[in-house]
Amino acid sequence: MRIVILGREDIKKILKLEDVIDVVKGAYCQKSEGKAVIWPSIEYYFEEEKAVMDIRSGYVIGNKVHGLKMLNNFPLNSELNLPCFNGMLMVFDSRTGIPKGVLDASYITSMRTGAAAALGVKSLARQDSKNLLIIGAGLQAIYMIAVTLKVMPQLEKVRIYDPLSYNNAISFTNNIIKTLELDFLLNPERTEFTAVNDLPKTLKDTDAVITVTRAKSPIVKKEWVKSGTHFSCIGADMIGKEELDPEIFKGARIFADDKDQSIKVGEMEFPIKNGIISEQDIVGEIGDVLLNKIQGRRNREEITIFDATGLALLDLVTGNLVIESALREESGTVVEI
Repeated sequence: MRIVILGREDIKKILKLEDVIDVVKGAYCQKSEGKAVIWPSIEYYFEEEKAVMDIRSGYVIGNKVHGLKMLNNFPLNSELNLPCFNGMLMVFDSRTGIPKGVLDASYITSMRTGAAAALGVKSLARQDSKNLLIIGAGLQAIYMIAVTLKVMPQLEKVRIYDPLSYNNAISFTNNIIKTLELDFLLNPERTEFTAVNDLPKTLKDTDAVITVTRAKSPIVKKEWVKSGTHFSCIGADMIGKEELDPEIFKGARIFADDKDQSIKVGEMEFPIKNGIISEQDIVGEIGDVLLNKIQGRRNREEITIFDATGLALLDLVTGNLVIESALREESGTVVEI
């Protein structure tokens, strides 16, 4: 059997923003149509290393691929001058069970997660939104910004808030323009990028928020949020993670990437456990909105929430796109196993 091996640099040369947006949207739509299956996730915490391993897997019927992704988050690696975030993606042909490729998972994860957050903003925020707030200035934040600017080019202000370090937000912001131009071929001339340190004040002038932190207690309080705000919640993807005040969910219009998974490990874990909302308050999944099976935002005043816990389906379709492109372009390494 011949399979394709692709490293991060190989993938960066192949993967384009617009293609990732298309395949991620397609995966969400297939899930809504019953053409995709999510298998149970596995997590393991390494206490001494203060690290976590996460395995996600699934089957995308329309693309005829299945497989799994293992991600490792070992923050203490920074002291060893090693990457903190890494993983591998394995993609199989669902017609034969034969492996198609083994890929670096970190870049694909970041790109497809950016697409997920951006599709939430595009589908559920006010269409005339001008001001975007990113909460979290870690490794994935730049992908949230890049893809959201791609689907919402009318955005005029992007503010970055880091709950752990204002200086980190400043450093991150100082490098945004160069990173967008070099890594994503974007030239956001009309967009103003600012690091902020006053979250309550910033939220009073914010249309859409993307949260992408590892927080385990609320960062955003209910009383700070103005009517009409949209939240794409990315950080809460394991039990115990929490970025929003559960009270924000009361009366909001709520959507999930996968309803069952969001209830168990997503941002809505605590609102449901605390009885603030019930399962019946979840309007539906983002794929239903993309297919116009259900209405997203109904008016300018309601708060909308997209709880994106992360689906292996997105990695699989993105990985398959990369594999097929690599074969056409004769890039990467092909090995016999």
